[in-house]
Amino acid sequence: MSLRRSFVACCCALSFSAFAENLSLMPWPQQVEQPASGEKLRLTPQLTLNISGDHLAGAESRWLARIARQTGWPLLPAAQPVEHPTIRVVIARAVDPLPKPDSDESYQLQVNGNGVLLSANTRFGAMRGMETLLQLIENGDKETAIPYVTIHDKPRFPWRGLLIDGARHFMPIETIKRQIDGLAAARMNVFHWHLTDDQGWRFASSHYPQLQQKASDGLFYSQEEMREVVRYATERGVRVVPELDVPGHASAIAVAMPELMSAPGPYKMERGWGVFKPLLDPSNEQVYQVIDTLVGEMTAIFPDPYLHIGGDEVDPTQWNASSKIQQFMRDNNLKDAHALQAYFNLRVEKILEAHHRQMVGWDEIYHPDLPRSILIQSWQGQDALGAVAKDNYRGILSTGFYLDQPQPADYHYRNEIFPQGLEAQDEIHSGEQAQSWSFTLPRLKGKAVDGSFTLIEGKEGWRGFIDFAGKSRRMVKSITWLSSQQVSFEVDTWMGPLKPTLTLTPDALSGYMLVGNVRYATQGKRMAKVPAGIAPTLPNMQQMQQNLLGGEAALWAENVNSSIIDTKLWPRAFAVAERLWSAKDVTQPDNMYQRLEAMDRWTTISVGTQQHAQAEQQMMRLANRSDIQPLRLFAQALEPAQYYTRQHLKFQAGHYDYHEPLNRLADVLPAESLAVRALDKQVDALIANRANSSAAAAIRAQLHIWHDNNDQLKPLLSASYMLQPLENSAKQVNELSQMGIELVNAYTRNQAFGANDVADMHAKLDAAAQLQDETVIALVRPLEKLLRAFK
Repeated sequence: MSLRRSFVACCCALSFSAFAENLSLMPWPQQVEQPASGEKLRLTPQLTLNISGDHLAGAESRWLARIARQTGWPLLPAAQPVEHPTIRVVIARAVDPLPKPDSDESYQLQVNGNGVLLSANTRFGAMRGMETLLQLIENGDKETAIPYVTIHDKPRFPWRGLLIDGARHFMPIETIKRQIDGLAAARMNVFHWHLTDDQGWRFASSHYPQLQQKASDGLFYSQEEMREVVRYATERGVRVVPELDVPGHASAIAVAMPELMSAPGPYKMERGWGVFKPLLDPSNEQVYQVIDTLVGEMTAIFPDPYLHIGGDEVDPTQWNASSKIQQFMRDNNLKDAHALQAYFNLRVEKILEAHHRQMVGWDEIYHPDLPRSILIQSWQGQDALGAVAKDNYRGILSTGFYLDQPQPADYHYRNEIFPQGLEAQDEIHSGEQAQSWSFTLPRLKGKAVDGSFTLIEGKEGWRGFIDFAGKSRRMVKSITWLSSQQVSFEVDTWMGPLKPTLTLTPDALSGYMLVGNVRYATQGKRMAKVPAGIAPTLPNMQQMQQNLLGGEAALWAENVNSSIIDTKLWPRAFAVAERLWSAKDVTQPDNMYQRLEAMDRWTTISVGTQQHAQAEQQMMRLANRSDIQPLRLFAQALEPAQYYTRQHLKFQAGHYDYHEPLNRLADVLPAESLAVRALDKQVDALIANRANSSAAAAIRAQLHIWHDNNDQLKPLLSASYMLQPLENSAKQVNELSQMGIELVNAYTRNQAFGANDVADMHAKLDAAAQLQDETVIALVRPLEKLLRAFK
């Protein structure tokens, strides 16, 4: 039997379910085939690597260095070509080394008794395939080996990016390079470099040096440094798209060049976070001359065909208050600020066109006066993106991929690029009963979120939908009646995953909505009829495939600096990378988490990401020379407040600015506690079967770890003024752990609690669910579930 015939061949979702338990690959390839025998290719320190078909400067040394880090072997490039190398990289044709939006990134990988053959049409496919190969290297119980496998792979979307904000908090060049290594390892291909904003101008201009001299605090990128980043990214098959944010987010420009602004200065450096009023003056011809010059400087450094102009969050106050600009609008038949911004963008687009660049901008640039060559990056979500694609403009998605917001990885993972329809699930049929409720969800900053939800009882159980004001209807899932009056359900929103727990009386509702992991008190009332709602904007399939190019993870820097950036990005960015690369139906969250943990370890060793080093360093500083193990264990029970809750808390306290130190435990906590997630899975298993002794033992073991940690933790917290705000959290974790052990014991013995005991336990959980020093006790969630399982 031939080797090919001995393979068990499956592809896409079947391949995923069949093999993903054994192969820690991420993003998951399009097609994976493995022999039933489970054979492996044994590697030795004498392994060799040969690249043919194109000259990849530095790639051989770089890839061997990665293998050396993974194996611990001292590997060097061969002095002479080897006749039978261990790893053969065969590239069909040499192409321009500069990655392009339509670069061919497909590859085929075959590992068998003859060695490794990585075949690709171009260097870019070879680079993507090498990352997959590096993930396959295993240091086993007896040897280092690569499993026999055949992979055929290519990306689902051509634009798979990561935005890093170097304007609000400056990110040194070495920090930037390390993140480029990470995104290349995740088979992403666009580094979007946010270089200018209200808080800093980071692009060194030779024509207007006052920009970096007056508006950067001395923290900026020289032109040589930016060229070095482009070179570094190019060697890894990554495009670099720079962003010059205009006409808003222009406070830094205002400091250096107030003559360009819509209102007279003087201006000073902006230290706060938020949306500010300084705007470039669209009626001033000098503005366009300066932009033309700056674009010329940028295009000389950044060769990518796209240049990002920002264009978001324009506060028109200065435009509306200027008699000169208002007259200009009347002279040019511009009816409002949106039309004026479209005029400005059209002028800028012509400048970009003259410099052979295409415009990228945020949702706000979308306007019918602009040509369809522009690309729209959406922070407003699938509604906005659907309208873009339906109008035959091209777009990419960032909503739901904001990694500066702590969110569960599976929330990002569920975030489909293509807009989703309702499939008539919101229609109410004969014999079904529907009830609709309006609600108001006050936030810590900004307007309250208003909306309504409708629950429908049909023959097959409950289903429902939610209508947020101004947004399209979406279906909810997991509707659960916790009692005759208390209901819960789940739905993904622009704020993150939302899970209400609401008490419904005949006329009113009360309770809370869990936004991410934070409870927001909610009130509402019964509605007389089902609301009409807004249907999702759905382009046809051809429009979605042609116009929606992919997406970008975004890392805004209000709460991120170079000391903690890796803790925010890795390994979580791999969940976004898989959504952008892999087949649409690769969607199993449990397996994703399993592979994500493997990526955490792999990126630390092979890629050199510093998520663990940065977290350890922060904890060492907080522990003030004490052993940090008690702090590590305590941290596993906590999570940072999700959504924008931390930013809003800082705003309320008057600390929402550059001077707020990012030195709390919350700043290096993972976005979600994997220990609590594992505990929650064991709770599910126990609830499903009271006799599941292994689940009960696992729950007790974890709770004992947290309970027994308290004696070592208390003196550590009390000795640090930065940790003292968490002393009450530590006390609650200790008490909840003991309570959880008692719950498990009672549940497995089929014992009941009195009504007063149950009420006391709910009160303890409710108290422990409150925000404390920008953190929440994640342990509350599985214990709530277990307590509710008592009937």
